[in-house]
Amino acid sequence: MLFRALVGVSSLLLMVAGATAQEFPTKQVSLAVPFAAGGPTDTLARNLAVAMTQHLKQQVVIENVAGAGGTLAANRIAKAKPDGYSLLIAHIGMATAPALYRKLPYNPLTDYEYIGQVADVPMTLIAKTGLPPDNLTELIAYVKKNKEKLNLGNAGLGAASHLCGLLFMSRIEADIVTIPYNGTAPAMTALMGGQIDLMCDQTTNTTAQIKSGRVKVYGTTTKTRVPSLSMVPTMAEQGMKDFEVSVWHGVYAPKGTPKPVIDKLVAALQASVQDAQFKSRIAELGAQAVTKDKATPESLAKHLKAEIEKWSPIIKKAGVYAD
Repeated sequence: MLFRALVGVSSLLLMVAGATAQEFPTKQVSLAVPFAAGGPTDTLARNLAVAMTQHLKQQVVIENVAGAGGTLAANRIAKAKPDGYSLLIAHIGMATAPALYRKLPYNPLTDYEYIGQVADVPMTLIAKTGLPPDNLTELIAYVKKNKEKLNLGNAGLGAASHLCGLLFMSRIEADIVTIPYNGTAPAMTALMGGQIDLMCDQTTNTTAQIKSGRVKVYGTTTKTRVPSLSMVPTMAEQGMKDFEVSVWHGVYAPKGTPKPVIDKLVAALQASVQDAQFKSRIAELGAQAVTKDKATPESLAKHLKAEIEKWSPIIKKAGVYAD
């Protein structure tokens, strides 16, 4: 009799959980951004939130959880209640964190339900306006000659700007002092104020500054020119072959989030990346929304695994670690 009662209660709980999942969402959804407000991932996230709000029929709000190279936000969502109301948008840092951190408190491959990819964002190599070189060739020669006097800012350990900077120094075989900031926005402020000399950052954060002349630009990290920055040559055009860095972004939910909830989030994401207004807004910033087939759990899972395998040996060779 007791066994039957327990089975009945379990069945009822499952029915209630299923009904709740089917009704999702009934309140606002929080989208955690691992970096400070005003940075490139934050800019992309805010545009995505507008589109997903429309397609979910519930408000999607941004929560900036900056710190520790993005791992604070990632860990928070990994440990959050798996009900679909706490999501994470993260960039390439999800793939580099396993190699960068000796004691990472979560596993990117096992602690999340994947929603899908969002957009790809090119990088730009920029400098303070007073830096003498006028093109990439002159810049490389200048950096090699003055490496003890120069510095390169980034948004923190493991940030896209940090990785791009490491790759640049590796390619020109010249190490300069790197200065980490708590997010890209503070780093950009320092660059425009002349406190740092160079930075490699995403077009979502640099396009407006480049067009306004508040920073100097030396190239983009794409195969072809970025439409919103058509006047800027690529690094490859200027002789630096195979210097391609595209910052991809994905949306994640805590492991165990019910499949009906995941399905609704995937549908909203797919509608968002096809939304004309969303595509237009991020295109103005140099970003490109992914195709519908990439806005899927399967695509994000496959891409994340491949990126971990790509970046881990590069980071380990550079000898960069965080506790």
